[in-house]
Amino acid sequence: MDAQSYLPVPPGISMQENFLSLDDILLSHERLPTRTQCPFPRLGFLDKSSDSPDIPEGTKMELPLWLSKGLYERKRRVLSVELPKIYREGWRTVFNADPNVVDLHKMGPYYYGLGSQMLHFESPENPDIAQVLLQTFIGRFRRTMDSSQNAYNEDTSAMVERLDSLEKVLFKSGQSCLNGFQSWEKGQTSQLTASSLVLNYRKRKISDVPQ
Repeated sequence: MDAQSYLPVPPGISMQENFLSLDDILLSHERLPTRTQCPFPRLGFLDKSSDSPDIPEGTKMELPLWLSKGLYERKRRVLSVELPKIYREGWRTVFNADPNVVDLHKMGPYYYGLGSQMLHFESPENPDIAQVLLQTFIGRFRRTMDSSQNAYNEDTSAMVERLDSLEKVLFKSGQSCLNGFQSWEKGQTSQLTASSLVLNYRKRKISDVPQ
């Protein structure tokens, strides 16, 4: 039996989501700053800072991404979603200057995924957000892959802990390719091994032989 009981499902691309992906499930629970645009009767228990049974209009709350997307409507204003600070102009300036200095995991482990999902919400800053996401990925990609290719049998924990979840996948993929290349150079890839099905069949045949 294969030792890996769960085959990872990759996350969705850009604004799309893959509901079979654990990364996308965790991403959907990232909390966003919102402001109600109408009263929410009998939902006061959602606002821990208030004892009112209702949520009045103009209340600031933090809601998970999945709920914010479900309540957000362009035509009927139910709530407005504010930008998390890492996507605001101040941080966009930092990313444009040198994206490699930022600890993306500390700022939010799903920087690219959450940034892409923020484009669902109408904002005049959406073009700037999309542009900085692309430029940040391009600016950090080469360093991430170079590090994965030059860290054979080395401790990379300090490097990896600063990466976004997407970058960690790319880093792991780069190391996997490096290990495969090193095995090929050593001639280890040409070694044939018996299938687990064949081995199990042989074991059953031996056990069937009368003692």
